[in-house]
Amino acid sequence: MSTTRPCSPGESGPEPAAAAPGTTAAASGAARAAGAPPGPSGTGRQARRLDFAEAAGVVPLARDFTRQALYAWGWMPSVTADQRAAAEDVLLVVSELVTNACLHAEGPDELWIGCDNKVLRIEVTDRGAGQPAPRTPHRAGRPGGHGMFIVQRLCLDWGVVRTPGVPGKTVWAELGAPA
Repeated sequence: MSTTRPCSPGESGPEPAAAAPGTTAAASGAARAAGAPPGPSGTGRQARRLDFAEAAGVVPLARDFTRQALYAWGWMPSVTADQRAAAEDVLLVVSELVTNACLHAEGPDELWIGCDNKVLRIEVTDRGAGQPAPRTPHRAGRPGGHGMFIVQRLCLDWGVVRTPGVPGKTVWAELGAPA
């Protein structure tokens, strides 16, 4: 389901303290340590932010950044097949959202990921004016155009947030935590 709601039902969005603007991959651990609540094993939310300013190879960079977060939050190493599938789904969704920003929006500006006991939220911010949507009708044998179809199939919900008067958008997606 595509939506333009800024948050999923019952969600208040990223916690400002855990997602302070300008936080980079290197600084995110410090921000977490300085007061962000515990992740999947506790009841709070953990968050990390990666700034893509002047970065090369952003898709592998985003996947590596996300993989490190999944290890830190206990999603990896996976003990069960369900846990392994959940972690792989997160990495695939990150890849698709960042790739879409590269192909359709002059590249991503930022990746934000946050996790609590039940949901992992991914946000990719870019300067693009386009509106992401799954290609319809979806044709599995046709090359290209599968990214948002994959996101739609794997995620609990996803959407697009635009700030009036500010160029670009944030595409967000939420996945369920592994059992």
